[in-house]
Amino acid sequence: MDIATQTETAPPPPPPATTEQQRASRGATRPGDRIFLGLSRGSGIVLLVIMAAIAAFLTYRAALALSDNTGNFLTTFEWDANAIPPKFGIAVLAFGTVVSSIIALVIAVPVAVGIALFISHYAPRKLAVPIAYVIDLLAAVPSIVYGLWGALVVAPNLTGFYSWLDTVLGWTGIFEYQGGAPRSLMTVGILLAIMILPIITNVSREVFLQAPKMHEEAALALGATRWEVIRMSVLPFGRSGIISASMLGLGRALGETIAVATVLSPTFLISASLLDPGGGTFAQNIASKFNEASEYGRDALIASGLVLFLITLLVNGAARMIIARRKEYSGANA
Repeated sequence: MDIATQTETAPPPPPPATTEQQRASRGATRPGDRIFLGLSRGSGIVLLVIMAAIAAFLTYRAALALSDNTGNFLTTFEWDANAIPPKFGIAVLAFGTVVSSIIALVIAVPVAVGIALFISHYAPRKLAVPIAYVIDLLAAVPSIVYGLWGALVVAPNLTGFYSWLDTVLGWTGIFEYQGGAPRSLMTVGILLAIMILPIITNVSREVFLQAPKMHEEAALALGATRWEVIRMSVLPFGRSGIISASMLGLGRALGETIAVATVLSPTFLISASLLDPGGGTFAQNIASKFNEASEYGRDALIASGLVLFLITLLVNGAARMIIARRKEYSGANA
């Protein structure tokens, strides 16, 4: 065989990796690595088991309630699960939960992103540290304190603001104000926005601080202003983090109970105006009716809790899909 033939002959393929080599490539050869791998894998499995157990419990108890319900569970504007025969539906609760949470996000997200940018890129360190500390303290305030503050301070002082909204935007019907105590979905949304503000701010701030400094310095070297640096480098890098932070805040808003129950005057009516008293949320309805509910009534409340559980799962799943589609903004390749 000549030299040219030897050169053109392909080398034999490498032998397949053994199980031990595969474990070594994953760093699981030492006892400590194997123990940690087992614990982390077991933790993930336990979490899935817990979620499945919660879903199974809610589904079973909800099926017991829905089997005897004489109303349409999705469209009935009434909740009388203790009656004979029982009649209840979640139309008002779903509307109130979604609308109040959307109001909270619309108010909180721009403010939180602005505060996070100010702390991370504008404020001097002597000012940024105290502001960040105060934002952290807001997250530690109990829900009942927010509820009492909202009922005794926020709601009474919103009358003038609602009258102004009625004067300027009352023609839309959405901001029509008929007077009276402002214990409405708009008030709940404002209170929830204050409650979720620390979560969105803290997560967004940490994401902005992780933006590649080389990108910012390169933009400044090319003559970009501070805002142009943020618009071209920081915000694209932190977009997935902002979405994640918003979903965390939305989860808090969807499940908030005590604060909403303290502020809202629930009625099973859907009003076109966000400023009129009325509406309700899943969590508030469960908290207010659980003690007086019969065994069947508790199953009905659990059925509404199952809907809230599904809404939360859908929201988080949608957030993960959005982030997965925008991997170019996740900072993984920075």
